[in-house]
Amino acid sequence: MHHRYVDANQVTTLRALLAPTRWLERTRAFALGLRKATRSPGGFLLVGTPDEEPWHLTAHLDEESRLSGIPELMPTLVRWQVPEGAPAHLRVGLERLEAARRGETLFIVSPATAPVPLLERVDDARRTGATIFALDTGDPELDALAHESMAIRPGVDAVSFGGAQHLISSSVGEIGAAERFERGEFGVASTDTRVPQPGMVGYPRYRPGVRGLRDRVARLLDVVSGPNG
Repeated sequence: MHHRYVDANQVTTLRALLAPTRWLERTRAFALGLRKATRSPGGFLLVGTPDEEPWHLTAHLDEESRLSGIPELMPTLVRWQVPEGAPAHLRVGLERLEAARRGETLFIVSPATAPVPLLERVDDARRTGATIFALDTGDPELDALAHESMAIRPGVDAVSFGGAQHLISSSVGEIGAAERFERGEFGVASTDTRVPQPGMVGYPRYRPGVRGLRDRVARLLDVVSGPNG
């Protein structure tokens, strides 16, 4: 619980630092795309590379979707190798991609160049109707297969690869909270800070000088997610 509290506050600070940039808009638009593309619970598939599974993002998306009442975005982690004795929710192998269909979403998280076996499976899932999203570091072949992609350029962009994952998952939570607010599931005096309150427009206003912004964000991201999340 303490870890989640610290993460939430650090992400809030990160959002304030990034307010003068377009990263909040980009990550929210990406999250909105995920929301619109995924139409049924169990249809949100998350897959990484053979060398790196997106555990951290899976955990955050699962938490945000549960808290915000978006069962469609409770992720299914698709694994390259399923160890013997793994619990049911961690025993989903690559065969699940072969069953991907229209109305489902395949979200690829690739911090390195996507290997050919991954590209082949992404192409197959796209052909069967799945909507493809990609978070990478600038991978032309993967981006060409994706319906929507976001590239994080290490050392260039103000957001790290791990930081972008935090922003996407927290945006999912905000989208769900806004939907619940519109359905009247919150009272006027709701304590959920993600729900729009009277007088609240957009994100916290914070206008640091342009000089030093990247350094501030980089230092915070080291705390939030480490080098790669």
